[in-house]
Amino acid sequence: MILEGIVTTNREDGTANVSPMGPEVCDSGEWDTFVLKPYTSSRTYQNLKREGRGVLHTTDDVMLLACAAINVWQQEPRFTEVSGIQGHVLANACQWFEFEVTRLDDSEERTRIECQVLQQGQLREFFGFNRAKHAVLEAAILATRTSFIPSGEILSQMKHLKVIVEKTAGSQETAAFQLLEQFIAAQLSGCC
Repeated sequence: MILEGIVTTNREDGTANVSPMGPEVCDSGEWDTFVLKPYTSSRTYQNLKREGRGVLHTTDDVMLLACAAINVWQQEPRFTEVSGIQGHVLANACQWFEFEVTRLDDSEERTRIECQVLQQGQLREFFGFNRAKHAVLEAAILATRTSFIPSGEILSQMKHLKVIVEKTAGSQETAAFQLLEQFIAAQLSGCC
């Protein structure tokens, strides 16, 4: 099963790199290992290859997911201190999982990084997802794929997702979707 989350890794200068990531996890809900598949061109891959550790987060904060997907921040992400963690824990995450890389295969453009959870914690309860939050998540995924999904397909999917957001969104979902719409429009206008 693919779980949508956010991974933080340490850049060479020790600052946080924040990236959306969909690890493969066991669908039982109890897991201590998972697999990441970043591209070799990504900063997440470079940081994990160099340091061999990071922090995976789950969250229902779709603005955080949207900003991480396009690396455009309305405000800088906030982090919280967690004793014994050698990485960066996002303050608005629901759960965090500090992990180390146990195996890294980068023989292809899409790497396979096997990870072992070292420790985990919960910062707050998972509020949940409504249809608008799901729509923002799908729009964030589309935003990361503007270079290889045909623009007509992206625009068609965004039109459908916008209807869902208009019907079911709160203020956070509306703002996140608008941010993604603007980003996608700019990306598509530059490629056509």
